[in-house]
Amino acid sequence: MADSVALDPIDLQILRLLQNDARTTYRDLAAEVGVAPSTCLDRVTRLRRSGVILGHRLSLDPARLGRGLQALLSVQVRPHRRELIGPFVERIRALPESLALFHLTGPDDYLVHVAVTDMADLQRLVIDEFTSQREVARVETRLIFQQWECGPLLPPAAPADGK
Repeated sequence: MADSVALDPIDLQILRLLQNDARTTYRDLAAEVGVAPSTCLDRVTRLRRSGVILGHRLSLDPARLGRGLQALLSVQVRPHRRELIGPFVERIRALPESLALFHLTGPDDYLVHVAVTDMADLQRLVIDEFTSQREVARVETRLIFQQWECGPLLPPAAPADGK
């Protein structure tokens, strides 16, 4: 597990602003947090180098791209051995329908968030890409009715007593 990075209130404000709009210019960020643009650039560079900022991401609307049906697939892999896990993960990550993949504890080994065109496409995906694989013992499908983004993700606030 990675070590946490010490962040001051200006770092936190920069992160909050960038999470809400990653296209914000350094000049606008600097004005918003009350530092010089060069200082803001230095801080963002430090946040990238320290691994706090992992990258910038473009969000697409799957429905507007013809993939209006989303589902969560709970997948059980048997046997659950390292030599099968690596190829399974890479195969699922390479599928154009895959939005996210989670390795879990509990009865299911993986949770896969997918976006497909319709029920027939979902059925094809489950049968052709999941249950046809020898290591996949079970797939359970849950349709997503609605989804909300959450955040921004920031470190916990320091306790009021300073400890």
